[in-house]
Amino acid sequence: MKLLRNLLVGVSLCSFHLQAEAQHGIAMHGDMKYGKEFKHFDVVNPTAPQGGEYRMGLVGTFDSVNPFITKGKAAAGVRELTIDGLLKRSPDEPFSLYGLIAESVDVALDRSWVIYTLNPKAKWHDGKPITVNDVKFSLEIQRDRGNPSRKLFFVKVDTVEILNDKQIKFTFKKIDGQYDAEMPLIIGLMAILPEHYFKTVDFEKTGLTPILGSGPYKISEIDPGRKIVYQKVDNYWAKDLPVNKGIYNFDQVRFEYFGNTTVAFEAFKSGEIDLWEETDPSAWIKEYDFHAIQDGRVSKVEIPHRHQVGMNAFAFNIRNPLFVDEKVRRALAYVFDFEWLNKNIYYGTLTRTLSFFDNTELASKGLPQGEELALLEKYKEKLPNAVFTEEYKLPTTDGSGNIREHLRQAKRLLAEAGWVTKDGKLLNEKTGKPFEFEILLNSPANEKVALAFSRNLGLLGVKANVRTVDSAQYENRRVNKDYDMIISFWGHTLSPGSEQKYYWSSLAADAPGTRNYPGIKSPAIDALCDDVTAARSRKDLITAIRALDRSLLAHHLIIPIGHRSKDYIAYWNKLEHPTFGPDGIPNFTMWWMKTKENEGSQTK
Repeated sequence: MKLLRNLLVGVSLCSFHLQAEAQHGIAMHGDMKYGKEFKHFDVVNPTAPQGGEYRMGLVGTFDSVNPFITKGKAAAGVRELTIDGLLKRSPDEPFSLYGLIAESVDVALDRSWVIYTLNPKAKWHDGKPITVNDVKFSLEIQRDRGNPSRKLFFVKVDTVEILNDKQIKFTFKKIDGQYDAEMPLIIGLMAILPEHYFKTVDFEKTGLTPILGSGPYKISEIDPGRKIVYQKVDNYWAKDLPVNKGIYNFDQVRFEYFGNTTVAFEAFKSGEIDLWEETDPSAWIKEYDFHAIQDGRVSKVEIPHRHQVGMNAFAFNIRNPLFVDEKVRRALAYVFDFEWLNKNIYYGTLTRTLSFFDNTELASKGLPQGEELALLEKYKEKLPNAVFTEEYKLPTTDGSGNIREHLRQAKRLLAEAGWVTKDGKLLNEKTGKPFEFEILLNSPANEKVALAFSRNLGLLGVKANVRTVDSAQYENRRVNKDYDMIISFWGHTLSPGSEQKYYWSSLAADAPGTRNYPGIKSPAIDALCDDVTAARSRKDLITAIRALDRSLLAHHLIIPIGHRSKDYIAYWNKLEHPTFGPDGIPNFTMWWMKTKENEGSQTK
C-alpha cells in the first residue's frame, strides 16, 4: 500500500510503528487529487466577489441549534457554517480530506492510529486558540453524550493521547481482527467543540443558545421555527486556507422555514428566497411560467447528470408483525404501479431506481460474479438464496392502470403467508385481524404517490391509511421508529464507508436516530458493512458495496420509487455560480453575488 499523503509540511515521527510521512491530507483510497502546494479546489472561483445575502427556503421547522444531540430538531447550517473540523472534504473527489484545524497529519499504514498536528492560527470566535484538549474533549462529549449514531463510529477509538501542545494521537480498536480504514477520516471530519465553553453550558440543554464556534459564520439572528441568519466572521482565521478559497462568499446566509412546499415556492417566486431546486418533475413542467422567468430575472436550468441519485422508496418497518414475512412485502410491491405514476403524474421524467447506489459504478447488476460472488459465498448460509440465483427486478406494468395480473400474483403470495380475503377485506386466517397499516408522511408532496399506492392496496383488501404530520411530529416518530411505513431517502457519497453500519447494522436497528428504518438485523449484512469499511482499495470497495447492495435488495425491505435523470434548478439572476456540470449542482457556499464589475461573468 502506498504511503498515505496528508496535510502541509510536517516532521515524521519515527518513534511510531508503521507510520506514513506527515502530509497535507488523507485519501480514503489511492492518491489525492491535490498536492501540498495547491491553491484552491478546481471547482470554485477563487476570485469570487465577496458580499451580499443568500436566502434559502426550507420546509419544516426547528427548535434547536445543537445538531449533535437527539433532542430537538436542529436548524440548518449550524454544523457546516459555524463549526470547523480537523480536515475538510474535497468537493470533486470520492473521499479526500485536506487540512483545516489540523495543518498536518500522520497516519499508520495499517490505519491503526492517526496523529493530527494543529494549525497554530486556529482559534474560536472568542479569540481563544483551539487546543488539543478541545479535540480530545470533542471526541469524548460526542461519544458519551451526543447523538447515538455518532457512537457507532467513535466507540472504535481505543485511546486518545496528547503528545504535546499541538499534536494529538488517536489509536483505534481492531474490530473482528482488523482496523476500520475510514476512522482516520471520520475523526478528521469530527466537529471540534470548545471545552472551555461547555464548562458553564450543559451540552444536552443548549436549546436555542448558539454554541461557540470556529467556522466562517456566526449565528446572528434566530426566529424559532421560522428563520435563522448567519453573519460572516470578519476575522475568520481560516479564510485564506486553500480549502476555503472561493467558498463562503456571502456576508449573510439566511434560512427561511415554511409550513409546506407550496408556500415556500411562492416565496421563491416573489423573490423572498433566491434559489429553488425542484424535485417534482411535474411541477417543473407546469409551474415555471411566472413573470420573473418570462422577463429573464429568474433563470430556469435543466442539467443532465451522471451523479449518484440515492434511493427514494417506501420503507417497511419489519418490527411490525405485519411485515415480518418477506412474501407479504413482495406481494405489496406488486400493486405499486410505478409506470402509471410516471406517465400520469411525472410526465415520464422518472427512471425506476433499482439499486441503493443507482447511476454509479457502485450499483449491483445482474448475478454476482468474480470477486463479488466470492465475497458473498462467505455468508451464503445467512443470505437469501435469491442473492445468488435471481437478478433484482421489480414488477412492471404497461402504464394503463390495469394491474389484474399483478393482483393475482400478490394474492398468491399473501395466501402463502397466511392471509385470506373475506367480504373484500384481507384477514389473517389464524387471528381474523384485518390487514391495516399507516403510511406516515412529512410532506404533502408525497401524498399523490402514497394515495395512488393506497388505492391499489385497497384492491387487495388492504387498508392503508395515508397520514401527513408536521415535521416535528414526523421527526420524533422517525427517530423512535414509531411507524408502519414511511417514504424515505438514503443518499450516499461515491465513497461509502462506516455510515453503512448506521444505515443497516443490527446495532442500528434499535438505536434511536439511526437510518436503519426497516429494522433489519442480519449477521450477513453486518459482516458486509464491515467489509465495506475494511476495503483497502477502490476495487475492493466497489466489490463490497455491490455485495451489500445486492443483499439488501434481496430482503425486499423497500419498494423503490424512481429518480430524475436531470437536476432542475431555478435562481434569481443576482446570483452567479461555478460551472454547472453533470456531477451535480455546486453547493451554495461556492456561489456569489453578481456585481456591476463582474456582471455576465458566470459560466453556465
